[in-house]
Amino acid sequence: MITPVVKGASFVLVHTPDLVPHGSKPAREIKKDPSLLATLLKHLRSYEEAIAYPPNQVFIGNMRPDQLREFEGPWYKTHLPDAKRFSPSGEIMPQDEFYGWLKLSDEYGLVMLEESFLSGVKQKLEQHPLITEHDISKIGNGVMLEAIEEKLVARTAIPLHHNNQLIGCVLTGHEEDDNLTAEIILENLCNKASGVVAMRHVLHSFDVTPERIDYVIGCDEEAVGDRYQRGGGNMAKSIAELAGCVNASGSDIKSFCCAPAHAVVVASSLVQSGLYEEVLVIGGGCLAKLGMKYAGHLKNQMPILEDEMGAIAILIGKDDGVSPVVRLDAVGKHNISSGSSAQNIYQSLVVDPLKRIDKRILDVNKFAVEMHNPEVTEPNGNGNVPRTNYRTIASMAVLNGEMDKSKIGEYEVTYGMPGFSPTQGHIAAAIPFLGHAREMIMNGEIENAMFVAKGSLFLGKMTKLSDGMSFLIEKNRG
Repeated sequence: MITPVVKGASFVLVHTPDLVPHGSKPAREIKKDPSLLATLLKHLRSYEEAIAYPPNQVFIGNMRPDQLREFEGPWYKTHLPDAKRFSPSGEIMPQDEFYGWLKLSDEYGLVMLEESFLSGVKQKLEQHPLITEHDISKIGNGVMLEAIEEKLVARTAIPLHHNNQLIGCVLTGHEEDDNLTAEIILENLCNKASGVVAMRHVLHSFDVTPERIDYVIGCDEEAVGDRYQRGGGNMAKSIAELAGCVNASGSDIKSFCCAPAHAVVVASSLVQSGLYEEVLVIGGGCLAKLGMKYAGHLKNQMPILEDEMGAIAILIGKDDGVSPVVRLDAVGKHNISSGSSAQNIYQSLVVDPLKRIDKRILDVNKFAVEMHNPEVTEPNGNGNVPRTNYRTIASMAVLNGEMDKSKIGEYEVTYGMPGFSPTQGHIAAAIPFLGHAREMIMNGEIENAMFVAKGSLFLGKMTKLSDGMSFLIEKNRG
């Protein structure tokens, strides 16, 4: 039997403060109160501040999650003096360069960028390790500002700003299709462009030629489609095309925040079955969630921390004798009959799958749960999401007779970690620790790690069910 392994994982952030007003929550509130825009703009971070923010360095892999405990909060007041843009397999990309990737991802001429702005962006992109000469030529030379203003006056486009200056626009995809409005086109292109960056990073960092990829699975929160097939996809294939995966096909998996966990399990199953040798899981950023919890940040005189989109790329392949193994005999799933209580959910996702391989909760060295950065969620009254999840797992261990109730408070430190992920939904659900876990297992720091993700199916108003998926990776004995 073929054993699936995690051959690589890349994590990318794109810092896009001028896109915060395009987030779903800010856009709705600005429409009701236009004066809010000026307030939002005053609370945006600089790119330098975003790079020096400790949780961001953890997300791209330059710091371990537990190192966050060394900093006295609030973290946004801590500016790491040696923070780097790039990590061994990811980066924090500045907004102006991201606009260049946005244009590169545009196949239908729907992104217009002002010529002098684009000229400066191209000069910066030419130095990027993942950009080719063909990419630069495809981006083009831009247009006059007057051409952009004409589209905005005609209401056939929405503006793009950099440092609060108009530098471009995004056109509507079809004047009579509500699923191809300029707002949705921008949302989907942001997802695609950030996903392309992450995919190119994982291929480059782990020395895999794009031609070797057989299949790509998208696990994003966008809805690519038209009036006849809303949300039809296929984002995976569109990203794979721009990454040069000419021998790959692909499809998208949707399950709200839980989709990446489903995607890893499906990818591993495809490899274990022998159908494909190299499968890529890709998840681009979610524009709609920028500034989602801005109200709590403004109330507490904080910068708006939801000013960046996250993207992930995970390479699942056949056993190479070195990379951590994905234990498909220890996959947990939230059955329809499982119920919605925390105890029932964690019984299905943690206790039952571990029991199948004769392991207990305390046999797992590290658990990754919903890794939302508490500095983002707590000011808005949403609490410390990872801590709540860890306390629930610890309580399950108490119920199973594995530990004393007095140890619940210590469990998070030993078996968990502080939250560090941007609140990008699918991006935050356990997956951000996968790159760390892979390295820690290969370095001998831990033997295994379990990833527990949950999803809110009820948000679509089709069911009152939630969702969940878990998987375990462990040291390769080869």
